[in-house]
Amino acid sequence: MSQDSHKAGFVNIVGKPNVGKSTLMNVLIGERLSIISSKAQTTRHRIMGIINEPDYQIVFSDTPGMLKPKYELHKSMMGFVHISLEDADVIVFVTDLYETDAEIEDVIKKINDSGVPVLLVINKIDLNKGDKLDEVIAYWTQRLKAEVVIPISATEKFNTEKIMVEILDRLPVHPPFYDKDELTDRPERFFASEIIREKIFLNYKKEIPYSSEVAIEDFYEEEKIIRIRAIIYVERVSQKGILIGEGGKMLKKVGIQSREEMEKFFGKKVFLETFVKVEDDWRKDKNKLRKFGYDQ
Repeated sequence: MSQDSHKAGFVNIVGKPNVGKSTLMNVLIGERLSIISSKAQTTRHRIMGIINEPDYQIVFSDTPGMLKPKYELHKSMMGFVHISLEDADVIVFVTDLYETDAEIEDVIKKINDSGVPVLLVINKIDLNKGDKLDEVIAYWTQRLKAEVVIPISATEKFNTEKIMVEILDRLPVHPPFYDKDELTDRPERFFASEIIREKIFLNYKKEIPYSSEVAIEDFYEEEKIIRIRAIIYVERVSQKGILIGEGGKMLKKVGIQSREEMEKFFGKKVFLETFVKVEDDWRKDKNKLRKFGYDQ
């Protein structure tokens, strides 16, 4: 394939929390890069995943769910969203049968004013009843300047191949942006922290998942094993007690689940140590957010 006809571009997946953006990106890429949880606001960073073929390279970007910021953390998360709109070659706007444009009208306007091709993806159509899908399509096509509407079920991988066809039709001719053997722009320790954070979302309720952040203090890769030391930060002493659990049972459970997931992800044995520390009100403090990598 000549460089004169090679296609490459940035395809940014956006939408409100919990509409299935991360699930969709993982399906399209064929790798589990974004953490998936039934809880909203699971994705906090912009996570890139790369598809490489001889004649094209697609750099997918999964972004935090669009929301009205309540904390400095939320402002940082929305910063990732706005940046993703500015550098996109194609925008994949994901919604479902239930979401509206309430609280994100300004972002919708920015998308409509961007001049970037927009694919409107309506997820979770496996839950469709009666004329609901037709109503949702009518609702969103009045609000979003989309070139095409694609109803899908990401969990069932239904009609997701149509998204790839539509993306490739709109991808600009360009040399690859990354080496063809790269899968993501994120380092391995980032995914280690994301895996632990996912298990926290799965095992705890109420404020614990949203008040927790994971930092990888040590990441040593040897020939047959990876040794990882992780610190889980919470905002309150009481949250620390809940996260650890009676006799350390809950923290041990999270550690075992995380280690098993990491071994599948990295394809190697993992020795994982987890510790819990209190970092007061870290979600509201710009300096503390910068320490955790929220520097937008």
